[in-house]
Amino acid sequence: MRKFQLGVALFILTPILEIYLFIEIGSEIGALSTIALIALTAIVGVALIRYQGLSTLQNVQRQMQQGQIPAVGLLEGIMLFFAGALLLTPGFFTDTLGFIILIPPIRKSLALWILERSGTIVKMDPGQPRQADSNHLIEGELQDKDDRK
Repeated sequence: MRKFQLGVALFILTPILEIYLFIEIGSEIGALSTIALIALTAIVGVALIRYQGLSTLQNVQRQMQQGQIPAVGLLEGIMLFFAGALLLTPGFFTDTLGFIILIPPIRKSLALWILERSGTIVKMDPGQPRQADSNHLIEGELQDKDDRK
C-alpha cells in the first residue's frame, strides 16, 4: 500500500512542483526564454538518448554474443526510455530527473540496485559451471526417426 500512496503523492506533487518552477524561472528569465529552455532540454535529451541508446544496444549485443545474460544492459535500456519520457515531458523537475538518469555511472548503479533489490541478480563464480541438481532425474526412451516405419 505504501508504494501506491507514494505513486499518488508523486502524481499530485510533480505537476505542482513543475508549475511552481515555471513561475519562478519564468519570472527570472522571462516567458519566452523559459519556453525556449524547455524546448532545448527536450532536443538535447533526445539527442543524448539516441547516442546512449545505441551504445547500450551494442553492449547488450556484445554480452549476448559472449553468452552472458545482459540483465543490467536491458534494464539500462528501459531506464533510457524512461529518461526520454521525462525529458520530453515539459518541466524542469522532470528534465533534471531525466538528465540524472542519463549519467552512465548513476544509471548503472541504479540498475544494479534495482536488480539486487528484486532478487534478479544471482552471483555465481564464472569459472565454475553450474551443477545439476542430483535430485531431479528424467527418465524416458530415445527413438530414432528412421526406426519408425
